[in-house]
Amino acid sequence: MSFIVAIDGTAGSGKGTVTKLIAQKLGLVNVDTGAMYRCVALKAVKNKIDSTEIEKIEEMLKDIKIEIKREGENQIIFLDGENVSEQIRTPEIDGCVAKFAALPCVRNKVTPLQRKMGDTQNIIMEGRDIGTTVFPDANVKIYLDASMEERANRRYKQNKEKGIEISYEEVLESIKQRHKSETQRKISPLVQAEDAIYIDSSNMTIDEVVNKIIDIIKKKSRNDKKRQENETDLLCPNCLKGGIILKEFFKKIGRGIVIGAIYAYCKVVYQMKIVGKENIPKEGPVIICGNHRSFLDPPLIEVTCGRYTRFLAKEELTKNPLLAVLGIIFDAILVKRDSKEVTAIKESLKTLKNGDCLALFPEGTRNGLEKGEQVKDGAAFFAVRSGAKVIPCGIKGGKKGDWKVTITYGKPLDYSKYKGAKDKETLDKVTKEIMENIISLTK
Repeated sequence: MSFIVAIDGTAGSGKGTVTKLIAQKLGLVNVDTGAMYRCVALKAVKNKIDSTEIEKIEEMLKDIKIEIKREGENQIIFLDGENVSEQIRTPEIDGCVAKFAALPCVRNKVTPLQRKMGDTQNIIMEGRDIGTTVFPDANVKIYLDASMEERANRRYKQNKEKGIEISYEEVLESIKQRHKSETQRKISPLVQAEDAIYIDSSNMTIDEVVNKIIDIIKKKSRNDKKRQENETDLLCPNCLKGGIILKEFFKKIGRGIVIGAIYAYCKVVYQMKIVGKENIPKEGPVIICGNHRSFLDPPLIEVTCGRYTRFLAKEELTKNPLLAVLGIIFDAILVKRDSKEVTAIKESLKTLKNGDCLALFPEGTRNGLEKGEQVKDGAAFFAVRSGAKVIPCGIKGGKKGDWKVTITYGKPLDYSKYKGAKDKETLDKVTKEIMENIISLTK
């Protein structure tokens, strides 16, 4: 799996210089995303195409070829086979690149190219929406900023060194206009990702910024490595290598066998009955929320929903050998009790982004409602954040005096109208509605 560092920030904050130095020191591949958009702007200017002529731009993009090659310590930008490393850095391109970068057709062309570069290599990428749009699951996210005046001063000095005659006042005005354009555009505006680390470089040297970010990257890399090793150790104690092999075997081959065995067991022993399975969409992101009565609930949902499903599960399950193995087979996302773990949240959102099912129990613990425990708002958070539909699930039976098990899936609940909302009032409202639907299915 590749390691991705996303550096977003304002124009003139030092992203390009800092990213280049970090790449050299850590051996990361530096992807200059701004250069890609500049290439689009340059080609449009050369062809006398205005940013408002969408049809002409779409036609131009069909055969555009952008390449980033390394020659020694330098990165060379090629547009349709021509070295345009200098041409894309002129004031003319500075003044129009934001307009082209804001166009959906341009971003739809460039974004897949950027993502492809992070598939198989460790990269550091700087831009305006890397941590929010291109790589929302990046290992490290940095938002680099500086005062408007300091950014203009830096850009003015850069132009002077390149022999470009333009006054400080003109540069400052250009910086202001570009900032307004980038932060107010409708498509992928310049914003700080929620989990990005903010750095104000106004009063920092380049070396100070570089060293600060390198420390952040190294710390995150160590923590990720430690977490991965711990998960493997927990899920298969006493045999690390055997655990990895076992995990891969069950994930690729054993999953179907285990699901079939559990299904047959539940049918025979519990006379399991499934109601409303047709309510579960056959594809696309879905959040399944059920009542939590016993350790059998996750397997019951897994074998009856008909979809590849990942469960949010407490880390304590790894202490039980049987549950630990089930955690391996069903790709459980482990979380610590009473902890809003960023890694688990990111992994859950990634699951939904991939179009898979995420399953969790809002009660947070078995028989939580009976114990009077507060219902968690995790399901509401994921539904509102991702826009995925929620499928309420009611599980009845399986207890003394009521042995037969019935699993009922309710109609999809759509909360897309609240997408992006963060206020507690909205989350509480959605949580309450989800629980009301779950409870109604258990009666």
